Amino acid sequence: MRSFLACIGLLAFCLLGMAAPAQAQQAAQAGQAELAVSDWSRQDLKAWWAGLRAIDGAQGDLPAHLQPPSDPKAWKPVRLPDVQETPRAGTEEQPAYQMRWYRLRYEPEHERWPTSLALYMPRLVTLAAAVLVRTDQGWRPVFDNQNGAREQWVRPLWVVLPAALSDLHKGKAIELVVAAPVYTGSLFAVSSVRLGPRDELEPAYNWRWGLQIGVPLATGMTLVVLGAFALSLWLKRRDEPAYLLFALACLAWLFRNLHYSLDMPSTKLALDWFWWATHASMAWVMLLIFMFALRFAHRRFARFELGLGAFVLASSLLSVPVMGRLYDSVVVLHLANAVVGVLGTAFVVRVAWREGSAELRWISLSLMAGLVLGLHDLGMLAGWWGAEHIYLMPFSTLIVLASFLYAVQCRYVGALRQNEFANEQLAQRLVAQGTALQSQHDRLRESERQQALLVERQRLMQDMHDGLGSSLLSAMVAVGQGTMEQDQVVEVLRECVDDLRLVIDSLEPVGHDLVSLLATMRYRLGKRLQAGGLKLEWDVHDLPQLDWLEPPDALHVLRLMQEALNNALKHARATRVRIVTRDLGSKIEIRVEDDGEGFDIETVQRGRGLRGLQKRAKHLGGSLRVESSPGHGTVMTLRLPVNRDSREPLDDPPSA
Repeated sequence: MRSFLACIGLLAFCLLGMAAPAQAQQAAQAGQAELAVSDWSRQDLKAWWAGLRAIDGAQGDLPAHLQPPSDPKAWKPVRLPDVQETPRAGTEEQPAYQMRWYRLRYEPEHERWPTSLALYMPRLVTLAAAVLVRTDQGWRPVFDNQNGAREQWVRPLWVVLPAALSDLHKGKAIELVVAAPVYTGSLFAVSSVRLGPRDELEPAYNWRWGLQIGVPLATGMTLVVLGAFALSLWLKRRDEPAYLLFALACLAWLFRNLHYSLDMPSTKLALDWFWWATHASMAWVMLLIFMFALRFAHRRFARFELGLGAFVLASSLLSVPVMGRLYDSVVVLHLANAVVGVLGTAFVVRVAWREGSAELRWISLSLMAGLVLGLHDLGMLAGWWGAEHIYLMPFSTLIVLASFLYAVQCRYVGALRQNEFANEQLAQRLVAQGTALQSQHDRLRESERQQALLVERQRLMQDMHDGLGSSLLSAMVAVGQGTMEQDQVVEVLRECVDDLRLVIDSLEPVGHDLVSLLATMRYRLGKRLQAGGLKLEWDVHDLPQLDWLEPPDALHVLRLMQEALNNALKHARATRVRIVTRDLGSKIEIRVEDDGEGFDIETVQRGRGLRGLQKRAKHLGGSLRVESSPGHGTVMTLRLPVNRDSREPLDDPPSA
């Protein structure tokens, strides 16, 4: 929005600047001159131009019949600007050309002669013009516009008079003639003439040149950059045709303004094709602009775009120079451009205010402004407006371009806001999902804790039922039947207490340290072994941590050790028992050695006790080996893995 309003303000400033008065209006006032008209044939005009070229840069005079009239009665006062707006009907007997002589006089105020004189005309729409100065020898040409006549319609006329003329005329007025040949009865426009010191007139000339030539050139360079940028975006994103339309519109508009940056062709055929190409491109510019603008609508208008495109193509083909014998192709092009501009702008405005976005409405306003400026330029070509107006289509380009940039900016900012809103929504959903996941994780952890407590409770109940409960029940039955002596009862109770302590020890946090677990067992059973006359030798060394050693596994290890010590204490009649640990790398080894009577392995293997011990060792992921013979004691070796991936379930673990 700001850029659009800034462009409107710039345009208003430029238009106000066009009306700035010239700094020098001395003897030859801007609107005062004398006019004489000479009827010429084409041969006279060719002789005039040839005579100018012959004396260019050299001393010489024009033939008398090609010089300004010498009869004072031939000169009449004229008020500049002098414009013929519409062609006048003529006859075949009329000469084909007119030479219009505009005579001016310059005399400085207070007899203070400037060091350099200049002539400035904002606009001159005629054939190749010339400037002549009266000397003692007659009229001397000082400016010839034959080389730049084809660009004269859009470029201000600027003539710096030779310094020698100022020296020759010091003390008297300078008389000067602007020679402007025209077609008889055709359109022409001669603006006001300003004659005076160069340093006072040059700012006005530079200002006019900047508005009429500099702005279009700068606009063209801007369109080159923006068009290349839009094309690069389209090459990256082929699904966005708006970028391609914008790039093509910039290219077509640059082609339309070639007459601002290039000298026109010198031959008539090439000039006709040049004018056709630049004029016909205007309709394509408008077509592409309308198609780009409609990309900001909520739906597509394919039928309108195809219809308008077909009309533009047909008008371009019907106005090619080869059709010039049938009708005036330039008039056809101007009419076609006017139709395309009016219809396209009206359609875009209708869409914008019925169903378009805010961006499209601003574009429609800029198109309306551009249409008004375009009609102004058509009026200048027809001679309807003042001769000193400037062509405003380059400024309409800035307005439309500013609206396009504003629309693209709004679309870009809107996309950023949508992205930011989507990111905020996503962040909120992520926070909500994180909270839900955390709550679910907490519930899962609580469920796992409850499940672990339940499993541990069931394990303890099973261990106490199979071990402590079974022993107490058997003792109670035996005592009730009177088959168990007091000493036996005490022994059973002592074993039950040891079993209870064993279960409690398995619940102690040992941090996966097997040595600490064995040390706790030694503390619990040490006094009982000593009371039974059994000496315990402790050969336990540091062992690696067993990450898998949890309370259920710790109980299995303790029961294996308890079984080995009970056998040494109750059945082997041993006097010494030795517990040894070794680190074997990937495994650890625990040995229980006693010096008891020993037993026959073959006989024992047929019982359930040894099979139960081996089953416990297998459940731990390890292995159990028992070596014994009568009279040579017993060695039980338990090997456990340091790292264990899985273990086999232990069904119906046997009691100790």
